[in-house]
Amino acid sequence: MSVLTVDHLTKSYSRFTLDPVSFNLEAGKIYGLIGSNGAGKSTLLKSILGLVIADSGEVEAFDQPLVEMKSRIGVVLGGIDTYMDKRLSTLTVVTKRFYSNWNQQRFDDLCSRFSLDLSKKPRELSTGMKVKYQLAVAFAHQAELLVLDEPTAGLDLVAHRDLQKQLRRLADEGVTILLATHLVDDLEQCADELLVLSHGTLQAQMSLAEFIATHQTPATPTLTEMLLAMEENDVA
Repeated sequence: MSVLTVDHLTKSYSRFTLDPVSFNLEAGKIYGLIGSNGAGKSTLLKSILGLVIADSGEVEAFDQPLVEMKSRIGVVLGGIDTYMDKRLSTLTVVTKRFYSNWNQQRFDDLCSRFSLDLSKKPRELSTGMKVKYQLAVAFAHQAELLVLDEPTAGLDLVAHRDLQKQLRRLADEGVTILLATHLVDDLEQCADELLVLSHGTLQAQMSLAEFIATHQTPATPTLTEMLLAMEENDVA
């Protein structure tokens, strides 16, 4: 069974077009979504999740329309930008009502590990702390598919390393993770496969090892240099 199937998904704006994108994600793998700024990563993720209305294409999760499977999906897309004056404790009470498999112990453990103060309001949190709260919620309802857009943004080094270990542990338990990131360390430590997006077009889906074998040259011996060369070609 495919955990996530994207079939010819498109979205057009006045100055950007997401060309027909198709791919499948399997259980228990971490997929790194990579591409330069403006490549369309956020547009793709939001179109998959229905946060923007795609022009065409189909998205299924667990062989069902994604909209019917949202309780099995965890999402982190940047900072919290709604209900900025509600305390995190209040937001959590409302949020967990939507998830029959909410694990309060896991949520409490993550809040403790992330040093989250639930008496605070989103507007009082740093970018990193907002991300940590979203991660705690996503992990607490035991999602089988995680869609993460730059989840390590704003995290300190210790929290960053801890999150990488958490993601790897979840994948080993069978959770599928779609991870959009600019950070090479995230890819090296976590990614099993890469989805390479350029100018709104999905150029390739391949294992990290295949990507390195394909793009490594004397001029680009490291993954960092390979990705920089790819971004320079995108800009050109």
